[in-house]
Amino acid sequence: MVAQVIDGKAFAAKVRAQVADQVAKLKEEHGITPGLAVVLVGEDPASQVYVRSKGKMTVEVGMNSYEHKLDADTSEEDLLALIDKLNNDPAVNGILVQLPLPKHLNEDLVINSIDPAKDVDGFHISNVGLLGTGQKSMVPCTPLGCLMMLRDHHGSLSGMDAVVIGRSNIVGKPMAQLLLGDSCTVTIAHSRTKDLPEVVRRADIVVAAVGRPEMVPGDWIKEGATVIDVGINRIERDGKNKLVGDVDYASAAERAGAITPVPGGVGPMTIACLLANTLTAACRANGLAEPEGLTA
Repeated sequence: MVAQVIDGKAFAAKVRAQVADQVAKLKEEHGITPGLAVVLVGEDPASQVYVRSKGKMTVEVGMNSYEHKLDADTSEEDLLALIDKLNNDPAVNGILVQLPLPKHLNEDLVINSIDPAKDVDGFHISNVGLLGTGQKSMVPCTPLGCLMMLRDHHGSLSGMDAVVIGRSNIVGKPMAQLLLGDSCTVTIAHSRTKDLPEVVRRADIVVAAVGRPEMVPGDWIKEGATVIDVGINRIERDGKNKLVGDVDYASAAERAGAITPVPGGVGPMTIACLLANTLTAACRANGLAEPEGLTA
């Protein structure tokens, strides 16, 4: 068996096109332009690249982009004051504070100061609680992107056996909640799981989100399973830098029914879902129907 490649780049382009269409309708029918505010504290090079990319794509789908770049030594008081201002700005529907923050800033305090309705990262404790109890929430972007790709590939996920490897607040836990919401039987596995290979081998769906290069070999994968590889790890191989996932792609692709590559799999979906979340937040703020196919 040679696995079908789930092309996240192409799927993300489709999601952005859907968002752009919905934004155009919002403007035409209601005079509303969704706005996304991104706050960057400090000079982290990777964060700067990511923020630029977010800003560019926000504008491309017809939304307003508001970028706030603060010095690395910005005080917590000043950062919280900016977030409070954005919370109360009706032109801003989504607020994202780029992580990681400088060490003197309390990330939990900062995240939980964002209005939950504008928390397009889905990290606010209120959104975590709403998702965990099956209520309407803002959903973290990476797990939402994974769910969209799984639904697109399988249609219904009902009754499928899913294993999520990784228990982070950003991917592992919300991913498990989303799969439960789609009526999967869900196991959260991690580095201390007993007989991890056997746990993974029974899964129809494997979501790998541990941050360990090629930790999951092909012989852990059940024949025909769908593998969603969230990992993005930079390694050196044959004297060159290379990006690899948490799954050994070559061996897994021989057993899986479908698999996401790294790069070009889950990664592009994260920004696409950030835009989708901003659109959803704008619709909710104005009492309008949520965009079809772009929410959990």
